[in-house]
Amino acid sequence: MNKLLAITAVIVFLALGAESFRVPRQVEEEKGTIATVVDTLKSYYDQSVDTASGYVETIKGYKLNEKAKNLYEDTVRAVSTYTGIFNDQLYHILYPQESS
Repeated sequence: MNKLLAITAVIVFLALGAESFRVPRQVEEEKGTIATVVDTLKSYYDQSVDTASGYVETIKGYKLNEKAKNLYEDTVRAVSTYTGIFNDQLYHILYPQESS
C-alpha cells in the first residue's frame, strides 16, 4: 500500500510539474491584404519554378543535347560529301581532260 501511495504521489507531482513546462499558444496575427497578396504571388512563383524545373528535368531525360549533336554531325558529314562532289564536278568542267 505504501508503494502504491508513493507511486501515486510521484505521478501527481510529475503532472503538476509538467504543467509549468507547457508552451503557451501564440495567437496568430491576422494578415493584411498586401501580405495575403504577396503570399499568394510567392506560392504561384514557387509553383511555376517547380513546374519549370520539372520540365527541364524531363527534357534532359529525352537527351536532346545528344540528339542535336548527332544531327549536327550527320549534317556536316552529308554537306562535306556533297561539297566534295560539287568541287570534283566543277574541276572537271573547268579543266576537261582530253580523251586519248
